[in-house]
Amino acid sequence: MRLQKDTKVELMKGVPLFAGCSKAELQKIAALADELDLGEGATLIREGERGREFIVIVDGTVRVTRAGKTVRDLGAGDFIGEIALVSDVPRTATVTATAPVRLLVVTDRAFRGLIEQMPSIATKVLQSLGQRLHADAL
Repeated sequence: MRLQKDTKVELMKGVPLFAGCSKAELQKIAALADELDLGEGATLIREGERGREFIVIVDGTVRVTRAGKTVRDLGAGDFIGEIALVSDVPRTATVTATAPVRLLVVTDRAFRGLIEQMPSIATKVLQSLGQRLHADAL
């Protein structure tokens, strides 16, 4: 069963990167998100590879590992890969499904197309990133 539009918007609203976005902007971002179902053991992200998508976990669980060591487990409402939307850098960890998962996936290409249409989103995302960098520096 596919997610309702409002559910997608609520999931995107919980992502700090989009914290400053209006409801209309969140609706546009959510509209870009494809739903994907994967089985246990599927690799979502591979450490060292270029990031091309941002993922929100709708249902299920995943394990994040770095250099083969567990960093943390994530579940419904958590997200991974947001930096891939704004920067073409290698992934810093591998993410593997530890149970069947349902995901929302936004590609970097689709997101770039959206921010060309709605530059206000780019400004808010950059502000969020700046705040995050500032907080990490403290």
